[in-house]
Amino acid sequence: MPLVIKAYDFRGIFGKDFDLETIYKFGFFLPSLLHADKVLIGRDMRLTSDDMFHALARGITDAGADVYDMGLTTTPMVYYFTAKHGFDASVMITASHNPKEYNGLKVSRKDALPVGFDTGLGELEQKVLHEKVVITNPQGKIVDYPVKEEYLQFQSQYHYNIDNLNLVMDCSNGMASILVKEIFGNQPLYLFDTLDGTFPNHEANPLEPENIVALQEKVRETKADIGVVFDGDADRVMFVDEHGDFIPPDLMIAVLGHYFIEEKNIQGLVIQDIRTSKSVAEYLEKMGREMYIWRVGRAYAAMKLREIDGAFGGEYAGHYYFRDFFYSDSAMIAAQVLLHVFAEMKKKGVSVSQLIGRIRRYANSGEINFTIEEKKAAMEAVVKTAVAQEKPERILDFDGYRVEFPDWWFNIRPSNTEPYLRLLMEARTEALLAEKRAFIEGILKPYMTLKP
Repeated sequence: MPLVIKAYDFRGIFGKDFDLETIYKFGFFLPSLLHADKVLIGRDMRLTSDDMFHALARGITDAGADVYDMGLTTTPMVYYFTAKHGFDASVMITASHNPKEYNGLKVSRKDALPVGFDTGLGELEQKVLHEKVVITNPQGKIVDYPVKEEYLQFQSQYHYNIDNLNLVMDCSNGMASILVKEIFGNQPLYLFDTLDGTFPNHEANPLEPENIVALQEKVRETKADIGVVFDGDADRVMFVDEHGDFIPPDLMIAVLGHYFIEEKNIQGLVIQDIRTSKSVAEYLEKMGREMYIWRVGRAYAAMKLREIDGAFGGEYAGHYYFRDFFYSDSAMIAAQVLLHVFAEMKKKGVSVSQLIGRIRRYANSGEINFTIEEKKAAMEAVVKTAVAQEKPERILDFDGYRVEFPDWWFNIRPSNTEPYLRLLMEARTEALLAEKRAFIEGILKPYMTLKP
């Protein structure tokens, strides 16, 4: 079967894109690739995760390394214990927010550094495809490795009294369910808080509008202050305000500033991805902090935050990274800290929507996908034409382009895995945004194989 290794992980449809033999070989070659004599493994509740664990563990132990079995975990739990307890390699079996027929593997090395295609997965792919399994080492062992109590103890440092918030929390039938009640107690109204790998209520991707409808309705029905929703492996968290309106996740980077900058005075740059609203930088600059713009994806963000020893950071897709979490992303830390900020704001008479209204200063298009095969040529045409028409204040040329003008900006970037060109734009007014979107779509039109 062909492999489905992406820029950041290994993911696809079980039985179509990969099988258990692929997973076995993945496990067999992993210890030598990462120079590991023990490998930490966690898994989600998907229907294929147990079978994948056994195949992966068999490959690892046949290679002579030991497997430390965490059982059912969130993805951030794997990151934490990889770094905290000195594992040279770890794997989380999950397809994150993908539909139920998908599964995959997220790989980390020492210090919970992400392993992406450019940092090991590409080499692993070649081994799986072209090398034969030859068992020469003594058999490794499988060690039960329960971690939940220690993890809850770590999380408790971010626990604050938020009893003044009327709260709805949607676990998406995913891995957040194993932690939320012990972290947030019985105060929230919980939705879909049982583990179910068939995702019977909605898919576990909160960025898709249809997947937050139940949360929005319940927030409005109960007159809640805020709604919270986790994705399938609980490494991302997103929110709706008291009106049930979705809050763009990148704006929450600015909200985090009230805690890490104003309350805790933690020094350092704040990281954002290249799609993040300009509103965030403008808001945090008033708190005396600079933003560091970098590429999309944990494989890049976590490593860059460590490299610059940044204070914290986040992404448009709802990942939030923390220095005190080994520079990795944790939805539970983010949820606790953000709810604490909103609870404190409520004491001052400031609602969730009012705080977000103070941050948001631009009309935003959201991410728009165009089906284009000649992605590089299309990108270059957009940038060349836009720059010829108006002098930019700044051009960033990684992860596609981010081109900033005095009253608007755009990011245009290619998908790593699909024939999509992704466009995100902001402008001072809705009218200017509509004008500039029409301008860019006009440039892209000759390249389109299918309209967005």
